[in-house]
Amino acid sequence: MECGGRSVIYRGDVIRFVEETGSTNSDLAAQVRAGEAVHEGDWLVANRQFSGRGRQGRKWFDGSGNFMGSTVVHLNERDPNPASLALVAAVALYEAVAPLLPDPRPLLLKWPNDLMYADAKLSGILLERENAAIVVGIGVNLAAAPELDDRKTMALSALGPAPDRDLFAQSLAASFGRELERWRTYGLDPVVRRWESVAHPIGTMLTVHPPGEEPITAAFAGLTTDGALSLRLADGAARVIHAGDVMLANEEG
Repeated sequence: MECGGRSVIYRGDVIRFVEETGSTNSDLAAQVRAGEAVHEGDWLVANRQFSGRGRQGRKWFDGSGNFMGSTVVHLNERDPNPASLALVAAVALYEAVAPLLPDPRPLLLKWPNDLMYADAKLSGILLERENAAIVVGIGVNLAAAPELDDRKTMALSALGPAPDRDLFAQSLAASFGRELERWRTYGLDPVVRRWESVAHPIGTMLTVHPPGEEPITAAFAGLTTDGALSLRLADGAARVIHAGDVMLANEEG
């Protein structure tokens, strides 16, 4: 249940801040299901989520001072593949975080939408379909990071003062709006090129867990034109991944 709340206007759109909710993604999805008007460009941001979740059902860390928010993209028949919004969100997040860093060079993207600082995870992005809309949820470790057994994590506060959450929300919302407009106007190609330009280098070893298969360790070979992950196997063969959990080979453990 939400309690309290305030709104901030940015670029003609609205960021609504609430003290507490189960999940900002669930809240916006419920509004879409109920036929309520959810304006594209508006965001719902929570100080605390008690049922936040990430990809593959993982629970999302609820750290005080972190960013936890969601927005909605209303699809139309001329849009590129909706799954490619994962790349759009990742690029938008990179563009919002990079200016905050004393040295942005270690900041990189890992397919499809993880933002990393060197080999540590900074954020999570979850896309969920609801009728003709995609709910985009983003969590960013601004002030604190969870301790996980299977991967390194960090918060931006490890590199300097924690960014102001509310100002970051406005920056991210504006960045996402720009990238969404570019996606709609020019298609997926510019998104793929920009994503690749700020990802880990070609040849980086990745460990991929495709659904229902044994893990694969192979070299990153870029993205396909539709935004899938391209790998080069040890025998030189190519493998395209459309779904799966991906980690840097040195990230596990």
